[in-house]
Formats: sequence, C-alpha cells, structure tokens
Amino acid sequence: MKILITGGAGFIGSHLTDELIARGHAVRILDSLIEQVHRGRIPDYLNPAAEFVRGDIRDRALVQQSLAGVDAVAHLAAAVGVAQSQYQIAHYADVNMHGTAVLADVLANERHTVRKTIVPGSMTAYGEGPAECERCGRIRPRIRTAEDVTRLGWEPRCPHCAGQVRSVPANEQDLLLSESVYSISKRVQEQVLSHVGRLCGIASIVVRLFNVYGPRQSLSNPYTGVTAIFISRLKCDNAPTVFEDGGQTRDFIWVGDVVRTLSDLFETDRADGETLNIASGVPTSVSDVANRLARIMRVNREPQITRQFRFGDVRHCTADIRRASASIGFSVKTPLDEGFDRLIHWSESADSRDTFDQTVSELRNFNMLSRAS
Repeated sequence: MKILITGGAGFIGSHLTDELIARGHAVRILDSLIEQVHRGRIPDYLNPAAEFVRGDIRDRALVQQSLAGVDAVAHLAAAVGVAQSQYQIAHYADVNMHGTAVLADVLANERHTVRKTIVPGSMTAYGEGPAECERCGRIRPRIRTAEDVTRLGWEPRCPHCAGQVRSVPANEQDLLLSESVYSISKRVQEQVLSHVGRLCGIASIVVRLFNVYGPRQSLSNPYTGVTAIFISRLKCDNAPTVFEDGGQTRDFIWVGDVVRTLSDLFETDRADGETLNIASGVPTSVSDVANRLARIMRVNREPQITRQFRFGDVRHCTADIRRASASIGFSVKTPLDEGFDRLIHWSESADSRDTFDQTVSELRNFNMLSRAS
C-alpha cells in the first residue's frame, strides 16, 4: 500500500512513517517544515526510505501531485496549540480548515486512487469532559470562566442544579463542545473528510487522540505538549509551571501505541466509517505529571503552582476507549512511568530551549490569564 502522510515530518507523523515502512508500506510525506517546529529544516530522524515532498497543504496543485498513485491518506498536517490558536485565529483557520478543504476538494473533484483516509481529531473537541451529578445524572459541565472559578472554585458544577459533579470518561457519541479555535478547526477537519468520504465512497476513519507524548516532540516549542514543556523547564533547572491548583486531569498515551493503532487501521476494514477515541482511559493530574518527570530526571524541583486560570482550559477530560477496544482490539501497551522513562532518556540528547516564559507573556498580553487566586 502507498500512503500519503500530510505533516509527516512532525512528531506523530514521523513515528507513523517509521511504523508503516517497517510493515512494508510505501510512504510519501508532504510537510512544510514550519519554523516554530522544524526551524525550516528536514529533521534528522526522518526516515530516508520515505519520499519527502516539501510544501504546504493549502497548495492545491501540490496536493493533487502528492496524491498520485496513493492508496490511503493520513491527514496530520495542522497548526497545533490550544492557547496560541485563541489569538492567531486566521492562521489556525487557514492552515487547519482551509488546508483540509483543499485536500477534500481534490479528493472530491480530481481523479485519484485513494481508498481510505484517516484523520486524527482531538480530545479538545469535547471541551469540558462529561460528569455525573447525583441529582441530574450524566451531564456536560459548561466551560468555566474566570468568574466561575473565583465564585465556585476550580471544579466544574452541574449546569442544571449547580451541584458538585464527578468527572466521567468521554465517549464518541458525546456532544462536541469545542471551546478554542484549535479545537473548532480539528472538529472541522474530521467532519469535512468524513463527509467527503461518504460522498465519494472513500473509507474515512476519525481517531480522536488525547494527550500523546513521546520522543520527537519539540522541546523548544512553547506550544507543544505539557510533558515536553515540563522536561524543557527541568532540563534548564526551572520549576515546571502548573496553572490552576494542579488538580486538572488529562489522559496521556505513548506515541508508539498511537502509531501502532493508526497503522492497524490502514490494514483492516473493521473500523471504516467509525470515530474512535485513542487514549489510555486513565486520568492523570497535571501536577502528578510534573512531579513524576522531576523524580525520574532526578531534579529537585517541585512544580510552581500558579493558581491562575487560563481562558478556555478544561478541568477534566478522559477517554472512554471501549469502542476502539471492541472494534479493533485496541489496548495500551505502554504504562505511563515506562513511557516517561523512555521519553526522558531520549530528551537527554535532544535540543531544547526553555521558552515557556514567552508563552506566559503572550497569554498576559491577550488577557488569557486570570490573576492568582
């Protein structure tokens, strides 16, 4: 099978390239090598067995050219970063929505051999995760505001009775309550390619990825995943900065488990047309992540708990992974501590710059950080 990976020089895309080539598939990569992630250079880790095309997903002629002879597409090209998307709105909409529309338009209107597309959606599309209220049952808390936090505390409340709630896993049928430009753009990506798949008879699969971590995450990009940001801070002997009280939870999954699953989806038709959560299904607090990484790195730095609220942040979001388990036998192979060990071992020789203060400065400039409470 010949597979096009848009964004294939990136964190997940490069690992997927390695996995597919190891399984005997041919891979073509389309990537623009953006400055913020790649500094305009082809990364050293990129698999030499892959065909590399440098270019922009918004370039229609190049997209059409890149699809020549291709059997399937993994559409990973995207501008990434929840906070940054809130003030670089036109850029995120252009790259993520327009770029996906260009790919979809070519698939709908030009001759090609594509039989399957896989589009990684994002857990951010769920917004605040679902919860259980003793009085009202299963509910969807509204996105918190700074005023909510000041008045009611960090935890979301029931939107019907204002009572306390307990977080529960999000499933694929839950209403999407996107609360950032990034999450809206990822939601558009999955909906557009799913629609075009049905329209044109192309099998389309949406995989909603939760917090993916592992080697090749940029340690110098202040808008990358929280694990990479914390490692960059600790490598420079700075305390990891944790917003709120550190009790917010996320669902972390090792990149190897993700790319193994994506590769399996290319090789089976059991999940064609489906939307699947791909995650560990285990909630982990952000402060716990910071403490675990510091312990493994043997850096005596406790996290700096800012007690500041960042506009648009959700408190809890964990995945219900039962559908993926039933559909394709999905399971997590890499426990969190093992994955952190491997990530930190890789980071010892990886280039890193602690630029997190730049992020905080930008958040303040755009009034996205509340005062400490």
